[in-house]
Formats: sequence, structure tokens, C-alpha cells
Amino acid sequence: MNQHALSRPDDPHPGHRLTEALHIAEVFGGEPGCIAQARALADHFLMRLTSEWMAVLGEHTRDDLMLAVSEMVTNADRYSHGPYLLELEGTARRMSVTVYDSSTALPVFYSPDPSRLGGHGMEIVVALCDRLTAERVPVGKRIRAEFELSS
Repeated sequence: MNQHALSRPDDPHPGHRLTEALHIAEVFGGEPGCIAQARALADHFLMRLTSEWMAVLGEHTRDDLMLAVSEMVTNADRYSHGPYLLELEGTARRMSVTVYDSSTALPVFYSPDPSRLGGHGMEIVVALCDRLTAERVPVGKRIRAEFELSS
């Protein structure tokens, strides 16, 4: 199986791809400070999304998105052998965080277990987002977390 997809059972738009959206992408090479740079890019993107698209972020949305970016970029940095791409897309109603990396190994999704050491990154992302997909692509893999924003 080349793709994993996790979404809430009540997801009204499974597989929905954003169109006519604000978009930004940046390649990171794994140098020190990459994760902080990715978070800064995401923060700048969210500011633009709220000012240019009039997106309304819920009370915890900004923190959830920033944590998801941190976890996804950390995994790409830790497990891939080469540069990785962070892509952010958004409209007034939804946003996606996508990371492409060179590893073809799809993430392992563990059941919550507070006694387990490590392996909590994707567990956290799944808990924060409305839909998560992981699939192999020609360059390695793509992980996409989608978020519904407040309206």
C-alpha cells in the first residue's frame, strides 16, 4: 500500500485539494536551525492568511499548526537522507501543511501509549489535524496534514 489516510469520520471533504489558495514553499537541507526557520515560515504564512484571506483562526489553531509543522519537519529532518520541502497552502476556510522528503518509508502510526519512549510525532499530528495523508511519490514521500479553520 502506497498511501495512508487518516481523517475524522465526519470529514465532509475527504481528499479535498485546495484550489486558488495562498501558497508558499521552501526547501530545507537539515542544517542547524531548520526547524526554527520552518516555524518562522509557517508563522509568516499564517499572518498573511489572516490579513490577505481574512482567515479566522480558532483559539488553539495557530499553536496546533505550529506544532504540526514542528513535528512534521522534525521527522523529515531525522528520517530522510537529503533535503526536504515544506509546502503551505491555505484559504479563508482551510489550510494544509505538506512535507516532501527523500525517504520512501511511510510513517508508523502507533496507538497512544504514554509509557512509550519516542514515536509520538505523528500521533501528535493526527490528534491536531482534521485529515492526514502519507504516500510515496517519485522523490520519496509526501505527508499532508489538513486543517479546517474557524469561519
